[in-house]
Amino acid sequence: MTKIVALAGGVGGAKLAWGLAKVCDKEDLTIIVNTGDDFEHFGLKISPDLDTVCYALADLANPQTGWGRNSETWHVLEELKRFGGPDWFNLGDKDLALHLERTRLLNEGHSLSDVTRSLCGSLDVAQNVLPMSDQPVRTKIVTKEYGVLPFQEYFVKYKCQPTMENVFFEGIESAKMTLKGRKAIEECDLVIFCPSNPWVSIDPILGVEDTRKIISTKTCVAVSPIIGGQTVKGPAAKMYKEMGIEPSALAVAEHYDDVIKGIVIDRSDENQVKQIIQCGIMCIATKTIMSDNADREQLARETIFFANRLKKV
Repeated sequence: MTKIVALAGGVGGAKLAWGLAKVCDKEDLTIIVNTGDDFEHFGLKISPDLDTVCYALADLANPQTGWGRNSETWHVLEELKRFGGPDWFNLGDKDLALHLERTRLLNEGHSLSDVTRSLCGSLDVAQNVLPMSDQPVRTKIVTKEYGVLPFQEYFVKYKCQPTMENVFFEGIESAKMTLKGRKAIEECDLVIFCPSNPWVSIDPILGVEDTRKIISTKTCVAVSPIIGGQTVKGPAAKMYKEMGIEPSALAVAEHYDDVIKGIVIDRSDENQVKQIIQCGIMCIATKTIMSDNADREQLARETIFFANRLKKV
């Protein structure tokens, strides 16, 4: 069978990860997740992208938001507001339980990889889900209005409104690939970049140790998160504009041009196929908006089929 490594972060990444999990045998799929968004809040160690991917795979994600738990309650947050505590980051009661357990295990000395595996077991997630590194990496957004902001403050507290001037990943120089992550990438047949934000979801993963170098030797296909110059969720298109780049499927292809062999774009951007191919990157246009589970599975199948074709070229 074809062994696949998927790189993911955010809601779009979690949706395609779910689709890949439905069409791949569990032993043939490894999902490596961005942890640059991780942060501490009320002394709790929170991994937003890991949680979003795991909740999606467990069919526990909030269907309206794509993040957080379904059928969530908010008693703790409501009481927190009563006492005047910071309430800018929404912590649901069920979600809070996971953060408490992660923090307890990490404080006992367990690695983030081991903790993630334990939590996945409790959530009945059969797929191999790995953090990009067991060492902390923190995404920092350099903004015009507020200077350097931790990503979650930029993303949640300020709702992506500040102007991004740059982005950097604190701690990336000392971060190491997990042994299981390295083994999965070295032994895989295909690497798929899920439709996640290139700047703050995929770039941190590629920046860990020699991840980019190893992946560049593989058959790697990206799914563009930019559709018609916009993103379904998140600030990727806004970030491209503020970095002086017109947001487009072509811009995403150029962002990854040293590592990918192909890219899947939405039918609405079909007029960009020729330009992308002229950059030396193969391209197909299909429906990439994942409105329901059937869309997720179909996009997963088409992406794998396309990548397997490129593997033979």
